[in-house]
Amino acid sequence: MIPSSKLPRHLKTRVPYPRVAPAPVDMGPPKIEIRKLDFYYGVSQALRNINLALADRSIAAFIGPSGCGKSTLLRVLNRMYALYPHQRAVGEVLIGGRDILGPTVDVADLRYRVGMVFQKPTPFPMSVFDNVAFGLKLAGEVRGSELAGRVESALKDAAIWDEIKGKLHADGRSLSGGQQQRVCIARTIAVQPEVLLLDEPTAALDPISTLKVEETLQALREKYCIVIVTHNLQQAARVSNVTGFMYMGELVEIGPSNEVFTTPKNRRTDDYITGRFG
Repeated sequence: MIPSSKLPRHLKTRVPYPRVAPAPVDMGPPKIEIRKLDFYYGVSQALRNINLALADRSIAAFIGPSGCGKSTLLRVLNRMYALYPHQRAVGEVLIGGRDILGPTVDVADLRYRVGMVFQKPTPFPMSVFDNVAFGLKLAGEVRGSELAGRVESALKDAAIWDEIKGKLHADGRSLSGGQQQRVCIARTIAVQPEVLLLDEPTAALDPISTLKVEETLQALREKYCIVIVTHNLQQAARVSNVTGFMYMGELVEIGPSNEVFTTPKNRRTDDYITGRFG
């Protein structure tokens, strides 16, 4: 996280944010490693020669103009693209040392290991408890008191337990937008994934709800490798250890967030951050 005083003027914000030092980045083997990744929608190439390594217990933010490939990259990491015809990835994507693009990979199991939270809160039409327990019940892993304990633990990790512990049997859709999004985060982490993906998770939220989600992410990076796509440069600067700038399907630059936002190495990164294009 970058102190506000060190940010360029156009990246400063009046919204308060957690003033804690970022968690140490694990310098051991990377949790995610991508090598020579290309991606195609039919004959149209959307990603070109992506190479990167992301550490465990850290937050990586990807920024760039609309259509640059940020969300496509996220969808490669849990093979969400496999749900649609004529989409394919070429290259290597290793998570925990295993190539997830291999033909023998159990895609259902992969999506337990790599959870995803979307731009718009998506609570299911069921109670808060059942929303969070959904993946656990589907996997048939736990029951009874153990299930209740896992739900409570996930809601606590998502920093929403104190707000809704008396509403566990209420319809998840009856909560505020920010609460719904944190319930969706709790639903995702209840199955204890290795990686947490978030695609514009606060785009539909007000500033106060955005702050609460960002505080939640700060706490969750103690346990997970987190990858977030955002158009909000202030958010990327506030929450991430590492920032990657993407443009026209290419990863133009990636590095420590304090360096990318204050002394970018590539002119295109500097132009985007300073608002000269994008």
